[in-house]
Amino acid sequence: MKLYYWDTLNPRKACAVAKYLNSPVEFVPVDLGKGEHKRPEYLAINPNGVVPALEDSGKTLWESNAIMCYLADKAGSDLWPHDERQIEIIRWLSWDALEFAPQAGTFYFEHIIKPRYSLGDPDATALERATVQFKRFAGVLNNHLRGRDYLVGDGLTVADFAVAASLPYADEAGIPLDGFSEIQRWHARLNELEAWRHPFPD
Repeated sequence: MKLYYWDTLNPRKACAVAKYLNSPVEFVPVDLGKGEHKRPEYLAINPNGVVPALEDSGKTLWESNAIMCYLADKAGSDLWPHDERQIEIIRWLSWDALEFAPQAGTFYFEHIIKPRYSLGDPDATALERATVQFKRFAGVLNNHLRGRDYLVGDGLTVADFAVAASLPYADEAGIPLDGFSEIQRWHARLNELEAWRHPFPD
């Protein structure tokens, strides 16, 4: 298997799961700064022109959430369980993609990606709007995590990897986590995992 990635937000999820599972993947960097994600050879793998993407035995798969589920399923891991928890996981993956991640991603883009690739100054209006929405959805997540160690059931699942993806960058990106102690506690638990702290190849 080949896992195409760059050290950015969405690939982090797929790379962390691959490392956690010790999946037999070859990590293939796609340098966004050099535009490698827009080259014809990569667009043949992922026509969206983004990372991550996965190749396995002639099949290609894109979207980080799908890749996480695929890797867990292939490994027979309970990260992607085959029982009633699956519906709950899908709910959290959907909620993250539509509600939580876009707000956190704004902070990540404005404070990390823009300086990294010389894309201009942070957009104060975008950040102000994202702050309001992030706090709204962080409140939902914070309340759900009361009395829980994980998002779904009693163990780690791909939902945890997905929803927590922006949190390692919270300080650098200025993500407003003050007042959300349950989220901080939950992420501290995830941060005990080597694969979560260091998801990308050395």
